Amino acid sequence: MVLNKEKMIPVVSLILAMLLWGGSFIALKIAFRYYDPMVVIFGRMLVACLCFIFFMKRLLTIQYKKGDWKYILLMGLFEPCLYFMFEAKAITNTSASQAGMITAMLPLLVALAAWIFLKEDIHVRTILGFALAVAGACLLSITGPSSVDAPNPPLGNFFEFMAMVSATCYAIVLKKLSMRYSALFLTAIQALIGALFFSIFLFFPSTTIPAQVEPQGMYAILYLGAVVTMGAYFLYNYGVSQMPASRATAFVNLIPIFTVFMGWLILGEAFTTMQFVSAGVILAGVFLSQS
Repeated sequence: MVLNKEKMIPVVSLILAMLLWGGSFIALKIAFRYYDPMVVIFGRMLVACLCFIFFMKRLLTIQYKKGDWKYILLMGLFEPCLYFMFEAKAITNTSASQAGMITAMLPLLVALAAWIFLKEDIHVRTILGFALAVAGACLLSITGPSSVDAPNPPLGNFFEFMAMVSATCYAIVLKKLSMRYSALFLTAIQALIGALFFSIFLFFPSTTIPAQVEPQGMYAILYLGAVVTMGAYFLYNYGVSQMPASRATAFVNLIPIFTVFMGWLILGEAFTTMQFVSAGVILAGVFLSQS
């Protein structure tokens, strides 16, 4: 019975992480209505860093392994730096529901990356599933209607796909580091790297610094920082440390379901018939690759 509980903890952690991540697309949409994307992303990183102050004593006991700095920097470069830059561009151009649907391709990308870089076996069904999911993503982008909140769905969905490529590279590096460092330490390092990186953009002329506090936008940033950047990433990093990376990323398939539901409930987003067909093609490709 104890063994079953030990096996269930990583599974529950990953499901909760996907639920929180699904909500992050909605929170980003809300925050971007009031603040510049770079201000939002820096804000969420800063909030996460402040939260980790409460764990400082535990973090200072971590034993650093010589030479790991390059892997830590690489992890931070892929996610949050490149990932959030692509995601910010995605959310400003497409709907939260469509962006969430593109995340279903992450397990396939991780499986392909593990085959190329880690020499893990890959089945022909995985390749066929990947091709089917890509076709579905393209169809989803083409059929996505433009709106005030989603002015350019094809461009936005492309940026979300690039965010998934960054997340794939991150998952590979994370698996290596998770063998030597705790999920708490890796999540804190991510937040610190992200805060330092995105603070630079505050000085760019293209970044609009807010003149006043907008409550809804601020609540969204607090959610993104304390709940998603700290909570969801900790839960995900813990799950990855307890099981193979390809198996852990399979839980990402839950994100589209959570995002579409919350997009409808909170933002009033709705899928057209062709978008439902496109989403079905993506999920069919994912299912084929995982079967």
